[in-house]
Amino acid sequence: MGQCDSQKERVIMHQFFVEEEQIGREFITITGSDVNHIKNVLRMKPGEKIRVSSKRGGDFFCLISELGEDFVQADILTEKAGTTELPGKIYLFQGIPKGERMEHVIEKAVELGVYEIIPVSMRYCVVKLDEKRQQTKLKKWQSIAQAAAKQSKRSIIPNIHPVMNYREALDYALSADMCLVPYENKEGMAAAKQALAAVRGKSSVSIIIGPEGGFAPEEIEAVGNKAEIISLGKRILRTDTAAITAMALVMTEMEMEQENCI
Repeated sequence: MGQCDSQKERVIMHQFFVEEEQIGREFITITGSDVNHIKNVLRMKPGEKIRVSSKRGGDFFCLISELGEDFVQADILTEKAGTTELPGKIYLFQGIPKGERMEHVIEKAVELGVYEIIPVSMRYCVVKLDEKRQQTKLKKWQSIAQAAAKQSKRSIIPNIHPVMNYREALDYALSADMCLVPYENKEGMAAAKQALAAVRGKSSVSIIIGPEGGFAPEEIEAVGNKAEIISLGKRILRTDTAAITAMALVMTEMEMEQENCI
């Protein structure tokens, strides 16, 4: 079987995530809601192959060997069956949008390979979340990230960070090897092209996306020359569109580092 065929097999397998303590030397024990999903929704039987990843990273090809009342045992066939992760970590800092746009950003960013998503409270955010609403939203957002990670066959479940204010977020973003700030008032694509080309070889890249109202002047001033302020084109993009566009561009540059089947 060639490399491309092996990758296709991984894609069509059903994927499940487990905690480290559920992984033994010879088999993995799946518990919780995935048991019902395997038995009653997918109607899988002993002898069928699945792909299992630990939530901290690590991949396994497994063979279902036992379907218990509240557990599924899967014998390990191959450890580290091949990661679907990018060679570098992408941190997406998203100005909190209204409605369901944050959910859309999380779903698509996870599919595109994001490592962590940080919701950011910014001056022009329409939505203002108190402590209680933040906790409720965070739980829902993490659930969306997990579902998207399963669907896209990720090797990890990206973390949704608790909400940060802009100053905290900027300090965190600047700790990465590179920080990109797509800005609607930035003109010219030459700088964007150069910045994106520099993504290759970086182990961590931050992307800061403004909310519906855009960046406040003082927020851009705070960036100064500490990050790369870039344009995403002549058109004004919605905040969720800007996030997905920037993610796709950075993901493409990172993927170019890895060997592809043609």
